[in-house]
Amino acid sequence: MTPLGIFISSVQKELAAERNAVKIFIENDFLLRRFFTVFLFEELPASDRRTDAVYLAEVDRCAIYLGLFGNDYGFEDTEGVSPTEREFDRATIQGKPRLVFIKGTDNQQRHPKMQAFIHKAGDQLIRRRFNTSDELNTALYASLVEHLESCGVIQNRTFDERPCSDATLDDLDASKVTSFVRQARAGRQFPLEENAPLMDVLTHLHLLHEGHPTNAALLLFGRDPQRFLPCAEIRCMHFHGTEIQRPVPFYRIFKETVFGQVDMAVDIVMSKLNRSVGTRAESNQAPIRYEIPPDVIREAIVNAIAHRDYTSAGAVQVSVFADRVEVWNPGTLSAPLTTESLRHPHGSIARNHRLCEALFLASYIEKYGTGTLMMIRECIAHELPEPDFVQRGGGFTTVIWRDWLTDQVLAGCGLNDRQLQAIVYLKSNNVITNAEYQKAVGCPQRTATRDLNELVKKGLIELGGRGRGASYRLLNKRAINAPNAPSGSE
Repeated sequence: MTPLGIFISSVQKELAAERNAVKIFIENDFLLRRFFTVFLFEELPASDRRTDAVYLAEVDRCAIYLGLFGNDYGFEDTEGVSPTEREFDRATIQGKPRLVFIKGTDNQQRHPKMQAFIHKAGDQLIRRRFNTSDELNTALYASLVEHLESCGVIQNRTFDERPCSDATLDDLDASKVTSFVRQARAGRQFPLEENAPLMDVLTHLHLLHEGHPTNAALLLFGRDPQRFLPCAEIRCMHFHGTEIQRPVPFYRIFKETVFGQVDMAVDIVMSKLNRSVGTRAESNQAPIRYEIPPDVIREAIVNAIAHRDYTSAGAVQVSVFADRVEVWNPGTLSAPLTTESLRHPHGSIARNHRLCEALFLASYIEKYGTGTLMMIRECIAHELPEPDFVQRGGGFTTVIWRDWLTDQVLAGCGLNDRQLQAIVYLKSNNVITNAEYQKAVGCPQRTATRDLNELVKKGLIELGGRGRGASYRLLNKRAINAPNAPSGSE
């Protein structure tokens, strides 16, 4: 954005040090220098223009009037008015934001006209007092930051709580709100009626700010959310191998509400996974078993959408490979969560609180930090490796491993019956020791050692630890092709 001009108005001779200190302070502050530039009249070169015409023109041009009032009233024109008061009046007429700081507390030492001027300003705005340049700069910093916040240039609200100033209620789909209320009432005892007015529902969910829908409102119920939030989309890709290849064999981009994005992305992933159809012995409809439980895929995608950094230019990316499914989102875990803590009971720490609340009410998520534990538990129950959670480069990746050791793969490995039993055991238990191998397949230690060494040589398992602490795990494709989180720019 173009820097906002600050016009410093004061008696130059009396407050020369303070004027210069303010300029230096703003020009050297990391935040303020990005948004403000300072005008000092004394820095102008000689010009064939009247002085009063120059400074009043600069007042018109500036974004903020900064008045520094001391003891002196200054030079008076033919009407007995000083340049400082002329500048203040001009800023008032022009509707400029005015920041006034008064040096000292002893009003008895001030020129009578300055006393009257200070009183005049005090009737119109809140003044601040200072004694030193440091005090002035500290108070000025707070005022300028408050101005940036009021203009929406910087925000202290979370992204999903910020109002979208360009959006109106007409940009929301009332039918989507009604559908949400119906679902929330059925699943979470939502208190409002299904036919509740739109404003009542949005207010209840804290999705309005001064009459404007928040970013969360658009993500949840927008007619066209990406019109305002272009990066709030999900990209789904399918690769036939284990690495990213171009051209991408299958590529879809979904631009919808967060509910629609989740539903469509889950459907795409499940359509690319292997599945088997059971018998109708238990019900009229034959059961379908997917190689990865649908709940695991859904949880990974919902987490990426719910906890992503929406200020990033990156989009959520879902990639299906021959050996895994990767779900990447911009943004890292909120402290104190770590990738390791996700494998143990932990609290729920939301990045986008309003968004997560609505997703909870619609039964898309729970709010107990149990999602990753469910994913681990379900993968193990389906004889799959535990998911990987990877955080690097400002992004977070969930890697869900497919069963690459299929019956076809194992049939070509030349394994004996004992080794095949061990593979089945490892898919369920994740780890096996030499002693456990002997017990599971019924063989002596020497045979167990030989069988396990052969499985290591064939690249099916890996040895960890030494001596009595030695154990074996399935050598997943992740040990060969470590997951590479998408860059967000693919």
